[in-house]
Amino acid sequence: MYTYFKGIITEIESNNVTLEVNNIGYRIYVANPFSYNIDNEYKIYIYNKISEDESTFYGFKDQDEYTLFLKLISVKGLGPKLALPILATGSISGIIDAIDRENILYLTKFPKIGEKLAKQIILDLKGKINIETSDIDDNNDQEDLMDTLIALGYKTSEIKKVIGLVNNSLTLEEQVKEALRLLLK
Repeated sequence: MYTYFKGIITEIESNNVTLEVNNIGYRIYVANPFSYNIDNEYKIYIYNKISEDESTFYGFKDQDEYTLFLKLISVKGLGPKLALPILATGSISGIIDAIDRENILYLTKFPKIGEKLAKQIILDLKGKINIETSDIDDNNDQEDLMDTLIALGYKTSEIKKVIGLVNNSLTLEEQVKEALRLLLK
């Protein structure tokens, strides 16, 4: 079983990316393929679904997203192809909150999730997801900051040198300004 792959993104499609690892390209289905950038290195956590006629990789940017995916696919009637769009269109903290508050309306907004499946998700997972959502929000803020700086043309190696110095309690716009000041020194 694989834990993660670390490599360079070589292709991005509507529902997957190709990650080149040691000269082998792996097609990995991800929640938000366009949050990745071609020619950048990523560590992608992997879930490998093996059936009679195929082996499919599903990928996640961090351990928390991977953990939530595993919880979701443990629900009767909810496989990887339904769980991935939930992660794509909802925040991790929002999904957990909806499950714990029994918010069926929130869960049915996801593609192919009807009222019956939403009730099953709540029944199976309420109170059973132990992910610290405050850490997730901080990670998402750093990812948003990194994505913004990459879009401005900075290299990942340059950004990593200053991203830890940026005050993450600021708004994203203020974080970008602070990071730019640090990058220009």
